[in-house]
Parts: sequence; C-alpha cells; structure tokens
Amino acid sequence: MRFWGCICLVITMFLWSSPDALAGQLSDRLEQFPQWTNKPPVRAARGDLVYPEWMDGTWEVTSTLVEQIAPLAPKIVTPGFEKNRSYLDRPVKFEVRFAEQYLFSEMSVRPLFFLPGEQPIVADRAFNGLEIARAYLGDNDVLSVKVDPNNPNRQITFLAGKRLLISTVTKRGTETPATDRFVATELAQQVFRGNSQIYINQVETTTAYQLEKPGKVVADQVTAIYLSPQDPDYFMATGRPVALYRYQLELTSIEETASNGEQK
Repeated sequence: MRFWGCICLVITMFLWSSPDALAGQLSDRLEQFPQWTNKPPVRAARGDLVYPEWMDGTWEVTSTLVEQIAPLAPKIVTPGFEKNRSYLDRPVKFEVRFAEQYLFSEMSVRPLFFLPGEQPIVADRAFNGLEIARAYLGDNDVLSVKVDPNNPNRQITFLAGKRLLISTVTKRGTETPATDRFVATELAQQVFRGNSQIYINQVETTTAYQLEKPGKVVADQVTAIYLSPQDPDYFMATGRPVALYRYQLELTSIEETASNGEQK
C-alpha cells in the first residue's frame, strides 16, 4: 500500500550521520535531478546526524516547494500527489533548532574526538518535527511528536483521530565538499496507521546546505518517495522513485532576525 498524502513532505526535513559517502556522489545526485533511477549511496544508520558548527542555534525557515514530478505517471501516481500541488511556489515558514548533544550515542560508527567543552551539533528532532508538521497540516491535526529515547532514528508523530506516523531512518550518508557546504541524505521507512488502515513507504531526503554568511543558510532539498514491497506496484517501479518533490530552503538565525527587527 502507498503512503498517506502529504505527511511524507513534512516529516523528513531536519531530522537526523554516518561516515561520509563516497566523495561527491550526493552532490552529483542533486545535479542529476530529476533523472533518478535508483536510491542514493548510503550505509546503515547508526548514531545521530552531526551537523557543522555553523548550524548551531534556532532558525526561522522559509521552505518553498518549487517542483514536483511523478516519474512513472500515469501508471503510478501516489495518493496525495495532485493535492500537494497546492504547495507549489507557496512559502511555508516554521522554526527549527540545532544544539550540542551532551550524550552522544554509543552506536555511532564514527570515532569522534572533542576538546573540553566541545560536543557534536545535532537537530532537536522532536521540536523540528512538530514545527514542520504543524506548519503544513495545522495545529489541530498534529498533536505531538516523540523520539524513541532508545533509538534516535525512530520518531512517532501523533495525529488527530488516533492516527500515527512512525518514521524510522534506516540508512544515511553525508558529504562535506567545503567548510561552508554540507550534504546529507537519509532513507526512512514510514508507516502511517489510520483507522483500520496501514500505509507503508520508503522516503529519501537529500539536502545540500550552504552557509551564505553567519546567520544565513540556504539549502536545496529533494524528497523522493519509493514504494514498499507490500505495494502491488512495487515490482513495476523496479526501485525507482514514484514521486519527487524539490524544495528551496532559506534559514535565518532567530538572533539575526531579532537584530534586524531592532534596527528597523
């Protein structure tokens, strides 16, 4: 079965690193968009996604869906695809935050060495997930977001009507092409549980962050939807994405925003 509507657009941003992927492959993948015929080069997800220091802080995000494609249409079109056209070229604003993680996961496969007082910068997954979901679905439809305390890769979004979205990152990869550029990709298994219905899909989120100046980051982000083996069209898709969504993101530090407001 296919995943429910527009939820897949909102939960996969800013959520969760592994050793760097083979140099340049993720950047090349974004340049090749939308000619994607398979999944990205990734490894098993262990530990948490470590961001560059310049991502530290709370940010106001403007996210704009600039392109959406159904590569296998008209044979395969995911539920909600047409409805999601309402988001095209429509800026959506929300906040996200990144901060030092004081208890780094022992499951990390990357050997990390820190000077006294230094800690890795990670996303506040529960805060970010709630902010993004409510920005797209509304406050009344999104009740809460919780991260499994025993598994940072597993997140549950509680929706109105006793519905649940369970998202588990299974694979990921990163690149750091330059000190002011960071590229990350994640594959997540998403399960939506509704009233007597279950929808399962795999979702890829590949994002290239660029530091323009202190307090200002821009990003190019693509969300790709893949069918699960349970879907009757799974073998027809042959591992190709069935929906592609491309976003342009602008992140402005809340401190920078406040400072500009005081100057006006």
